[in-house]
Amino acid sequence: MDLKQLLLKDAMIMDLKATTKEDAIEEMVNKYYDVGVIDDKKLYKADILKREAQTSTGIGEGIAMPHARDKAVKRATVLFAKSAKGIDYQSLDGQPAFLFFMIAAPDGADNLHLQALAALSSLLINPELVKNLKAATTTDEVQQLFDKAMAEKEAKDKADEAKQKAQEEAAANAAPDSAKKPYVVAVTACPTGIAHTYMAEAALKEQAEKMGIDIKVETNGSEGVKHKLTASEISRADGVIIAADKKVDMPRFDGKHLVNRPVSDGINKAEELINLAAEQKAPVFHAEGGAVAEDDDEGESKSLWSKIYADLMNGISNMLPFVVGGGILMAISFLLENSVGAHSQWFLFFNNVGNYAFSFLIPVLAAYIAVSIGDRPALLPGFVGGYMASQATASFVSSKSPAGFIGGLLAGFIAGWVIVFLKKWLKNLPQSLAGLKTILIYPVLGLLLTGAIMYFAVDPIFAVVNHAITSFLESMGTGNAVILGTLLGGMMSIDMGGPFNKAAYTFAIGTFTATHDGALMAAVMVGGMIPPLAIAIATTFWKNKFTEQERQAGLSNYILGLSFITEGAIPFAAGDPLHVIVSSVIGSAIGGGLTQFWGVNVPAPHGGIFVTPLANKPLLYLLAVVIGAVISGVIYGVWKPAKKVTK
Repeated sequence: MDLKQLLLKDAMIMDLKATTKEDAIEEMVNKYYDVGVIDDKKLYKADILKREAQTSTGIGEGIAMPHARDKAVKRATVLFAKSAKGIDYQSLDGQPAFLFFMIAAPDGADNLHLQALAALSSLLINPELVKNLKAATTTDEVQQLFDKAMAEKEAKDKADEAKQKAQEEAAANAAPDSAKKPYVVAVTACPTGIAHTYMAEAALKEQAEKMGIDIKVETNGSEGVKHKLTASEISRADGVIIAADKKVDMPRFDGKHLVNRPVSDGINKAEELINLAAEQKAPVFHAEGGAVAEDDDEGESKSLWSKIYADLMNGISNMLPFVVGGGILMAISFLLENSVGAHSQWFLFFNNVGNYAFSFLIPVLAAYIAVSIGDRPALLPGFVGGYMASQATASFVSSKSPAGFIGGLLAGFIAGWVIVFLKKWLKNLPQSLAGLKTILIYPVLGLLLTGAIMYFAVDPIFAVVNHAITSFLESMGTGNAVILGTLLGGMMSIDMGGPFNKAAYTFAIGTFTATHDGALMAAVMVGGMIPPLAIAIATTFWKNKFTEQERQAGLSNYILGLSFITEGAIPFAAGDPLHVIVSSVIGSAIGGGLTQFWGVNVPAPHGGIFVTPLANKPLLYLLAVVIGAVISGVIYGVWKPAKKVTK
């Protein structure tokens, strides 16, 4: 397949009218739909935006390459568009974009399509081609420029292949003490594997040639792994470059000087990466326990907060399906409870399955935080530590209470770093015992140390904290109902199902059981509904501040919030605790106080909005929820910083 079949003249926009990134994407998607390349604008645009949320496809030098591969695409196509004035596309170099290449690949694209797309991507590294495209005025001229560039590239690729074989033969026949040119190996990969993977490959090869350095680049794109590095090539390399935004096979580079950067750096900082690898200024990578810098270079290390945040996000992303799936089923069960009764098999089925899913929230969160830190050996201690946080395990403490959500966070980090410690401590273990590490030593010692820390430190501390909170609430009594309602409502949002939340809910349940007065149940129910509803409101009205995944999760929080499932806000609270918790506490406290000010009584221990008919003042009950949710949602939406482009 040649580029003429990809670069359709009918799909070109020689004078893009858009002035913003969002409008540019919309205009190009509409063009694709008009010429029949896609049959679902909404789906294709959603995937384009999802890719943009990972890293801007504005690669710099005035070029943007939005791309998606999904079932809405009928045929592989590249839409070429030009903007005379330039558009702020949040490009990696901060400069406006003038040339746009929107790549559409069918979900089942064959290798010919993918090879052509890869070739097109690599052509855009050529500054002469870019200059000529900016000056082009007709669609025919655009196609001619690409035809010429493609012919030149094919000739160059053949020459490079012959040169590579000659280098390999020379290396094999060279005397041990003979002088040799520096040799570097690299891997490039981006999440979709369509554009940036091959642009980084081309940039690294072109820069290495200018510097007189031999290089081989392995690409991990939509076609799979191409130009795979052999063990001998890795062995003789002076250094390794990983320019990737997704996981690649790393253990094979054990003991090599390795620079690990985003794929965009492979495009824009090729010279810097090659120098670090060729001159062996990059840290030495050790496959077991992560990368250890023998020649410490702060420039190659992520900041502590960036590392913590990445670990946290790994836990949250794996926990999110449990929150959404379990929460929706529980919401359905509340509807069924009102219509067919609490003893119905259908109610019990939906409610139990939802609760089963929820029982894994904290263990899964902790397990995948731990895996992010200590790799697979940390899964067991992380999972068990998280389970311990969800149970009252500290039997020697008089006040029985689980460590909850916050304890689960701690369990994940504790388990991960316990495994990192064990890996370093046991790195000099005799080779004959090395095979026992993953099947015996790490599981046993990791579980023992993590379990001990949770059992003797984390759980007891939170049991005492929870007991103190409950005692304080009981000492207040119900003399000042508004203050108590405000306090209980606010506590429901502090830790989203943790000790504070459970203490407030338990206190309200105890009062309800003893007096059959549902006044305090109204306060805690309103307080617990507000955090997920506030998240839903913020993600709806401040979309630019959230990723596509967060916006989708935000929609589910409408249902979770109305169902009194506070845990729907946990993923957001874990990733941005300051903005989420503070804004939620303010709204929940106001909502809880209003229920007492208006004398609302809800004689039900659960159900959220679905028990409204049972309230003595149903409209005021709903109004308290709306006021609190809107206040929290607006505070969070306004206060939260906009998403920054990762560079």
